[in-house]
Parts: sequence; structure tokens; C-alpha cells
Amino acid sequence: MKTKALVFDALSLAYFAALALAAALHPTAREFQHFFQSAARGFGLVAGLLALGGLAAYPFHRFKARTLGSAIFAGPVRDPAPPPPWYRNLAVIHFILLFGLTCYVGGVMTQLSLRDMLDADGLGGAKRLGLALATPNWKVLPDAILATLQTIYMAFLATVFAIPVSFLLSFPAAKNIASRSRAGLALYSVLRLILNVTRSVEALVWAIIFGVWVGIGPFAGMLALFVHSVASLTKQYSEIIECVSHGPVEGIQSTGASLVQELWFGIVPQIILPYTSFTIYRWDINVRMATIVGLVGGGGIGTLLNEYQGEALWHEVGCIIVVIAIVVWLMDSASAYLREAIK
Repeated sequence: MKTKALVFDALSLAYFAALALAAALHPTAREFQHFFQSAARGFGLVAGLLALGGLAAYPFHRFKARTLGSAIFAGPVRDPAPPPPWYRNLAVIHFILLFGLTCYVGGVMTQLSLRDMLDADGLGGAKRLGLALATPNWKVLPDAILATLQTIYMAFLATVFAIPVSFLLSFPAAKNIASRSRAGLALYSVLRLILNVTRSVEALVWAIIFGVWVGIGPFAGMLALFVHSVASLTKQYSEIIECVSHGPVEGIQSTGASLVQELWFGIVPQIILPYTSFTIYRWDINVRMATIVGLVGGGGIGTLLNEYQGEALWHEVGCIIVVIAIVVWLMDSASAYLREAIK
């Protein structure tokens, strides 16, 4: 815990140093890109900032100061003395500075501007757009319904194909199963790494990749949802396995059962209901994500929406939005009822 606290404080102080350096030099985007074109300079700057953060954080931990890192990782202090006021509490001051500076930098990076939001021309354009969306062109409703059905089936097939793959991968991805041997731990580490990388790549990006591979259309969208679903469901399934009760498992082990029998009779009965609940929820998520992947050529209602939006046909876009809202609401309600029923 002490090491984690020191690392956290060192990283946060290095972050402060980086912000101070940026504020002092105020580099432009081109200057920033030019500087980091050299890997050596970029690595040297990052290493220097980390070293500076570590040197600055070490004295606080050496003299056992109550920093934000120690407050997070060391847990509450069992001290009968009343805590100091917030303005004399180092951890509170550290948190305020970290949070406040991050909010400020976030505003700068996102170009936050109330003036642009309240600009007369912008408000006029938003009003025209809102009026167009509020008066949908129902002539495109048949096309919208057909594209919506395609979206639902994309999500359904992606979920169905992901279930058996995720089910099989969830056992070696569960630490309580993998820790029985060195080979199991090695497989666990590799599998977790692959799943984390796969899950970190959004379905939108996978749709672009599969669009190049198999061509633009609903098949590419379904494959993108399938890959992302496998990574997400395997993680959720494996975490359920890690939380099972050990009593039934030990009872099966006492009979001399094999590993497969132990998993099938000791673990599977405990995970069926949570698995089912997570799977239904994943289908609900995939229906929503299928709309997004359609924006990059993944088929379904998203592709139709992108076509009308690109041509500024806002009345047609209004119809598409109504259909999407109804379908998402129906899927969300059905998913909630099903998950409640199987508890």
C-alpha cells in the first residue's frame, strides 16, 4: 500500500509539474507536435517529469505526511485526535488542486466557451434544426423500420455468437481457476492482456477494420459487435466465476472428480443466472452500439442516419431519431423485465 501511495503521489506531482511547464512555455499545437517528433526528447521529458514527481513525493512519505495517496491507499487513520481543518489537511489540499487543475485544463483542451453556446447565429441555427427534427418526414418510415430490424438482428447475432466463445474463455480468464498451475497463470495473464486490449478498442474502430476486411455493410457491423462482446462478456463472466462459493466446489473435489466435472457441477450451476442476466444486458448494449457502428458503414439504422445527416435532410433525420428512441426504449424495458424475472 505504501508503494502504491508513493507512486500515486509521484504521478500527481509530475502532472502538476507538466502543467506548470506548459503554462510557463505556452507551446502551440505545432510546437508540441514538433517537440514530440523526436522519441528521445519525448521520452526524456516524460522521464524527467516522473523523476521530479518522485523526488518531490518522497520527503512527504519519508516523514509520514498524510498525502492524498496515503489517504486513498493506506485507509483511515485510527487516531483519537480530531482531524485538522480542511485548509490544514494536506490530502484535502492535494485533492482540491488535482481536481481543480484538471477541470481547468479540461476546459482549455475542449475549448469550453459559453459565448459560442449563446451566440445569436448559433442559437438561430439550433432553432431551425430543432424545428426540422420536430416535424419528421414520415415517408421514410418504411426504410427506417427495415434498417432498424437489420440493426436488431446484427446485435442479436453478435450476442449469440459471442456467448459460447465467452463462456469457454471465462474459465481460464478467472484467477481462482487459473491459479492452480503455472501454465494456468501464464494463460490467464496472456488472455487478460488480449481481452483488455480488445475491449479498449471501441466497436466503432472494429467496424472500420472489418469494413475494410469484408466490405461496408451489416456483416462488418455484426463482426465488430461480436469481437467487442466477446471481450466484454468474458471479463464479466470471469469475474462472476471468481466470486462463486467454494463450498460446492470443495464438495465436488472431495469425491475425486476431474477438473471438468468440478467446473460443470460445482461452478456452472452457480453462474447460470448471473450469466443470463449479463447476456441479456449485453444484447441491450449491442442494440445501442449497432446504431453507432452504422455511422462508419456498419449497416443498420446508423448508416441510414448518416446518409440523411450528410445531405442535411433534417426532417428525415427527425424520423430516424424517433424510430431509434422508440426501439431503444422498448429494448431497455424488455431487458429490465427479463433480468428482473430471472433473479
